[in-house]
Amino acid sequence: MSFVLRKAVLKTAAVVLPSSTVQKGTTACSDQQLPRASGRFASSSAAVQPQAEDQTQPAQEVAEESEDIDPHHDIPQCGWDDQKVSVGWGDGMKWSRYHNIWLRDHCRCSECFHPITKQRLVDTFEIPTDIHPNKVESKENGLEVTWPANPPHISHYPWSWLRRNSYDPPAQVGVVALSSEARNEKILWGARILDSPPTLTYEEVMKDDAGLLRWLEKIDQFGFCFIGGVPPTPEDTERLCKRIAFIRETQYGGFWDFTSDLSHGDTAYTNLALKAHTDNTYYTDPAGLQLFHLLSHTDGEGGATLLVDGFYAASILKEINPAAFDLLSRVRIPAHAAGDDHSFYKPGPTSAGYPLITVDPKTGLLAQIRYNNDDRSVVSGLDGNQMEEWYEALRAWNKCLTSHDSEYWVQMKPGTALVIDNHRVLHGRSTFTGKRRMCGAYIGADEFRSKLTVLQELAKWRASGGEERKESLRSIWDPRL
Repeated sequence: MSFVLRKAVLKTAAVVLPSSTVQKGTTACSDQQLPRASGRFASSSAAVQPQAEDQTQPAQEVAEESEDIDPHHDIPQCGWDDQKVSVGWGDGMKWSRYHNIWLRDHCRCSECFHPITKQRLVDTFEIPTDIHPNKVESKENGLEVTWPANPPHISHYPWSWLRRNSYDPPAQVGVVALSSEARNEKILWGARILDSPPTLTYEEVMKDDAGLLRWLEKIDQFGFCFIGGVPPTPEDTERLCKRIAFIRETQYGGFWDFTSDLSHGDTAYTNLALKAHTDNTYYTDPAGLQLFHLLSHTDGEGGATLLVDGFYAASILKEINPAAFDLLSRVRIPAHAAGDDHSFYKPGPTSAGYPLITVDPKTGLLAQIRYNNDDRSVVSGLDGNQMEEWYEALRAWNKCLTSHDSEYWVQMKPGTALVIDNHRVLHGRSTFTGKRRMCGAYIGADEFRSKLTVLQELAKWRASGGEERKESLRSIWDPRL
């Protein structure tokens, strides 16, 4: 597993961790036992540790996307038989082989793929199982295949697209250009992020698309962002939420405005302390973002907000105890929400739950943290030997979460909103007295990523001199399609 590390020097304070050596398999995660930054994990307690430009080696090299091959290389060779078309790249990747039916099924001419809707038009089930080309040619910008039909059907496949989607052999990360989703860089952080946390103003975010894009990119990179200068009203806070996307309805309602009155059967509606957790572990699809805004706190004190970068904690766990990391990324943990008589939630479809740590099987990158020990149901499905190992792994995870190096505490005040990536950053609070009024909402992960992607596309298009959009921003060969 690896992270895409930034080469650029960050504005965020970056502090090298203590130099004490850690042996793999160690279960503790105290301040003195955290590993130094390495090529695989960014273990600076504030952000990815910057290095001199000529010394930095990213964890995975990502090529820029291109519609054709490198002009310094020869045009790839090609050949075919009754089953496959073979492409010889002429470099370290050698040959890739593509089944005839796969190529015909992925034709993206206007008859087979709608150029506007980006939806398939070809009927897979009308393609003969024994289809083979009449002719295959290597052109400068891609592979041209002529299929038997009346008149003959000609398909064109850009070299970059073929290479990116090679499956025999599988495309290798570092050789193949990744999509913009995979290239989004995550900046890991610990407690010292307090020196310079990601922050924007309400005016910036509400003014134009450029400000909104800066906000979403900070959320994507750091997993959280503060917004200052927010009018301390539910109405203005709701407008801020909807700046990203529509609000997600749950059993708690849409936009919530609440105090510690136990109006719902959840400890969030009390004045009790909450340990670091992610929300909605009892959903099949937990909310992607959560926005909080403290409107008032009267006649009392306390209630400090706790933030922990789950990706940072997981990277430390992976470094010092890979066996625990592996177990927590495999064992499904059941969860429930059963405090309200009018609702009962368990993640489907089997109620077995999901692993605490999710790793993207293709890129090896951390994809999601799903953890709330208070909402956990009965742990089962493990044999006698595994049960003790699971508790030891959970204990190791907890030590990484509760390390002083991991915990970022901040006292929220009216006028400052906080948004967190609920698939990455865990949150909690200290106990408090008096009356606190809090408002906020959930936003779906898909809606967040969609708005981020669209704004990035528009920014790239405008930077290229675009004024009036006359055609789709996305090519039919977009690597995400």
